[in-house]
Amino acid sequence: MHRRLVFSVSLLVLLLALAPVGYMTIEHMSYTEALYMTVITISTVGFREVRPLSTAGMYFTILVIFTGVFSLFFIISSFISYTFGEALREIFGRRRMDLRIKKLRDHHVVCGFGRVGEVVCETLSEAGADFVVIDKDPDRLALAQDKGYLCLEGDATSTEVLLNAGVDRARGVVCALQNDADNLFTTLSARSLNREVTIVTRCVSPDSVDKLIYAGADRVISPYALSGRRMATFLLRPSVFDYLDLVAHGVSLDYRLEELVVEEGSELAGRTIGEMDIRVRTGALIVAVRKAAGGEFNTSPDKDTRLDAGDLLIALGTPRDLSNLERMSSARG
Repeated sequence: MHRRLVFSVSLLVLLLALAPVGYMTIEHMSYTEALYMTVITISTVGFREVRPLSTAGMYFTILVIFTGVFSLFFIISSFISYTFGEALREIFGRRRMDLRIKKLRDHHVVCGFGRVGEVVCETLSEAGADFVVIDKDPDRLALAQDKGYLCLEGDATSTEVLLNAGVDRARGVVCALQNDADNLFTTLSARSLNREVTIVTRCVSPDSVDKLIYAGADRVISPYALSGRRMATFLLRPSVFDYLDLVAHGVSLDYRLEELVVEEGSELAGRTIGEMDIRVRTGALIVAVRKAAGGEFNTSPDKDTRLDAGDLLIALGTPRDLSNLERMSSARG
């Protein structure tokens, strides 16, 4: 835009310098008369000529009019773009982003784009999940936008902001705000707007855990306690730490842990693990099963473990193995 503006102004200055020379040569005008003719011709104000023009002078005037009008139009459009272009792009960009957010279903809402929220978004993005970031800090939102995330500026504790983010259509909500009070209010609002959504909340003080669970959080996580346990685990059992980090956090492309639900009408519904010979047929290993009725995980399922519709499976395997198992657990069309 800056180059366009400089070019258009330079073109107009050049025309103002050369056009009078043309009038002086063709019509034998003085410099003042020639400059006056140039200005009224470029500006198209409609004043009468200094003197009647010859045929050559008329054609020269037509050339000056076209060149001058083009230059003025180019200057005006370049100035508008240079002055208001960023604001217009921001307005239309915000409009497009709002429309994209309104179309989302079964997405995740990340409240807070601090250090914790940024890592959450990176992980969701790597998994290919849809999500919306809410933060009231313009600088943090600008960083999120640079990464290509859908963003919404506002206070996540506000019901209106959560609705604009589509929390009533969301699958999950992450409350990663800076203090427990804000996370508590956000959890309460999100739960009141969507009874089925899964809410994971960051917690700073251990005293806030019970309050957050009572407010509707499905899981409360303290980054400090979690980091401390991971560091201690690495000191005490480094090989176990490396293995769990490998399969649980997506570090390895070979093996990973995945959760699957046995759907009604699927190949697995109503059959035992041994009957279906899951390990041989898919390559995946079922490491835990939680029945649809709820309760604790069965962390040592054997070949006689029966799988019913709605059961949650935790499986270990390569992406191909897990894909095979997903096909078996899905309803047959």
